[in-house]
Amino acid sequence: MNRAAATAMPDAEELARVSAELGHDAPALTAWALGLGQRLGLRAIVTTNFRPFEAVILHMACRVQPDVPVVWMDSGYNTAATYQFADALTRQLGLNLHAYLPRRTRAHREALEGPAPALDDPRHAAFTEEVKLEPFARALREMAPRIWLTALRASDSDERARMQPVSLNPDGLIKVAPLLHWSAKDLHAYCQTHGLPNNFDYFDPTKAEERRECGLHLAH
Repeated sequence: MNRAAATAMPDAEELARVSAELGHDAPALTAWALGLGQRLGLRAIVTTNFRPFEAVILHMACRVQPDVPVVWMDSGYNTAATYQFADALTRQLGLNLHAYLPRRTRAHREALEGPAPALDDPRHAAFTEEVKLEPFARALREMAPRIWLTALRASDSDERARMQPVSLNPDGLIKVAPLLHWSAKDLHAYCQTHGLPNNFDYFDPTKAEERRECGLHLAH
């Protein structure tokens, strides 16, 4: 990042103002975030896991910046429907998709350690680190974004309900959650309006149950 960009980066007070003014206007907040990156020459990314309603954030972002990098931490444990949805949506929106996989394949891992461990298994933390957290840390190192758009929603977990639409991570990454205050009804209506597909056959073995954090949004 050059010196001019560094001096123009919004501070915490400015980010709080943007959260208050645009936090309930998802398209406007998406446009602000991507516009900031374009104006300052900073890379922005959108993360996805192709869970239900992920088409919304991806469609919003691509309308503003068609080539925005889309980062997917593919654990290797997704359902067949999720892989089919990812492929269909990538083709429909022309996504600039970057898939980050664990360093071991699922077949390799399971040959040595067996199926994905349950939540109460002491090995679960190491499993989560291997299939999700390490790939995301690698994506951050390799892509070096300064702006991160995510589809997290306040209704997903207690931790997310305490988040703001725009926040500044300790490492300086600006985290933007345009859909934080959207309901499932809002998301469904957006998909219907824009002819977007959806995927309800989704399972994340690092979370395994509703309203549980996998750790990615706690670590970043």
